[in-house]
Parts: sequence; structure tokens; C-alpha cells
Amino acid sequence: MDTLATVYLGLGSNLGDRVAHLADALAALGAIVAVRRVSPVYETDPQLVTEQPKFLNVVCEGTTSLSPTELLGEVKSIERRLGRQPGPRYGPRVVDIDILLYDDLALQTSTLTLPHPRIPERAFVLIPLRDLAPGLSHPLWSGTVATLAMRLGDQGVRLLGSLYDVSSGRYNGPV
Repeated sequence: MDTLATVYLGLGSNLGDRVAHLADALAALGAIVAVRRVSPVYETDPQLVTEQPKFLNVVCEGTTSLSPTELLGEVKSIERRLGRQPGPRYGPRVVDIDILLYDDLALQTSTLTLPHPRIPERAFVLIPLRDLAPGLSHPLWSGTVATLAMRLGDQGVRLLGSLYDVSSGRYNGPV
């Protein structure tokens, strides 16, 4: 792919040093995505599988020349390198990286659906995404990110603070 696509990625961690895991994931993503902005860090209650530690979540915005399928492969490789192990769906994990949006592409394959199909029901994605792009919309949604977030409410999502300074490419330390 010769052109750059704007992508939004959601990152989460609920095992070990969650802040360091997110910082490591953002640093690793820098090899495949020109990260432009990173949301503040939010602590969130686990959903679906509730008997596990709380998550820390961020969303980053950047550009990439990778195709959606190539990006997915690279993201999964980063997760494995950073210690993600196979486990129960929605269970605890060292790091989780989801491709939320890839330009305004609508795509459905056996391994990837874009935009991420559960964005409109996940405050832990919508709230940090709203910090970066409140007016963003997608042809498959009924409203902007800000509107979707307002409809959903906070679902126990709590702001912690800043994690990452994109301009210096450095981790800011504890939130």
C-alpha cells in the first residue's frame, strides 16, 4: 500500500505492570504506525468476565502504510512479543491491541471486522476515542464518537492521567 491510512487503535492491560505494558505496546506500535496522539489512561472495570483485575485502557491515533490485514498481523505479533498468552475470550491479558478504525473503511473478513463492531457498546473505547476525535463518525454509525459516548454513559470508566508523550516518544511514568 503506497498511501497512508489514518488508524485508531485501542490498547488495554490488566495483568502485571499495566502502565508499563501500555507504554511498551505504544513503543512497539511506533515501528508500524506513526503515532500522532494518545488519549489519557482510563481504568475500567472488566466486562463480560468480571472476576479479573481492572483494566487500563488508552486509544492512539496514527497513520500507517500497512493494509488492514498486514496491520492486524503486526499487532498480533506485538501482543505475543509483549507476553500475551492464549486464554479465555475476554479474560485477563498482559496487553490487548484492537484495530478500531482504519480510515472510513468498512470491512468484514473471517479475521477482521472494521470498524471494530463493539465500539458503540464500549465506554472504555468510546471515552478515550472521544478525547482524540469527538466529531469522528463512520458511515456505519448513527452519530459521532461524542454522541455515542454520551448515549452510553461512563460504565465505570475512570480517568487516571497521561501516559505517553508522542512528541518525545517517551513514557511519562506512573499515572
